Amino acid sequence: MRKVIGIGETILDIIFKDNQPHKAVPGGSVFNGFVSLARLGVPLAFISELGNDKVGDIIRAFMDENGISTEYVDRFPDGKSPVSLAFLKEQNQAEYVFYKDYPNQRLEVPFPRIEADDILIFGSYYSLNPALRQRTLELLEYAHDRKAIIYYDPNFRKAHAHEAIRLLPTVFENLEFADIVRGSDEDLYNLFGKEDIKQVYEEHIRFYCNTCITTHGKDGVDLFVGKEYEHFTTPSISPLSTIGAGDSLNAGIIYALLKYDIRRDDLPQLTKEVWAKIIRCGIDLATEVCMNYDNYISATFADTYRQGMLK
Repeated sequence: MRKVIGIGETILDIIFKDNQPHKAVPGGSVFNGFVSLARLGVPLAFISELGNDKVGDIIRAFMDENGISTEYVDRFPDGKSPVSLAFLKEQNQAEYVFYKDYPNQRLEVPFPRIEADDILIFGSYYSLNPALRQRTLELLEYAHDRKAIIYYDPNFRKAHAHEAIRLLPTVFENLEFADIVRGSDEDLYNLFGKEDIKQVYEEHIRFYCNTCITTHGKDGVDLFVGKEYEHFTTPSISPLSTIGAGDSLNAGIIYALLKYDIRRDDLPQLTKEVWAKIIRCGIDLATEVCMNYDNYISATFADTYRQGMLK
């Protein structure tokens, strides 16, 4: 059975509304998507790190409750598990402040076995961090050699925009490994300083990765595959929180790739109709996440959605 492998940060998100703490939930870009995938019954292997502290205990217990193995999660004895403060603004978009205290030695865990057509997802600043770059490269090279589908979400936040020029060589290296790139319009602007997404795709992405999915919040989703372009609308909603929406869109796309049995060699030949089903699955999950204060789909929604996909 095909599985999904992910590498990324695990963090405790403390959500503030009207400048008051509202809820605390385990988070992290890849982690959020993995919770949604776990609730959909997808086999997973998650590579990450946590401090040997109370926050780490909370997150580890949450992983156990949701069926996400902690076999590849490093519990470091020095330092502390990371925490973020997420302040919900107008339209319930989030603004983040991060608190991190990592040790010098990181990710001292073995990698899971990867088979052909498994799916590896990676991204965010975690994939660019010099302290983790060697281990990330080892994983990317291993996944590429094993002919896995590699899915890259740059998730490049405004807080790192001043580092963009210095980090671009590493971003391009990540793009070169990727079979699918998914980025928000904000991510791509923070990286490349351009608002024209078609221009960004043609000038900075297409040479490295032919398939790019871009998200634009309420303004929908764009798909670029070579010279082909498609736009998909998103439902008109009043979101409670947008935290985790893009991460669960990733989860929906990956779930569709598995459910429709799309292999790595199939990607260049996918029809518009198949892509429409894949993107719609991503939009379904992202929309659901926007309607609650969690960073992932609910178990109830997951059960209902799985039954619908089986029909």
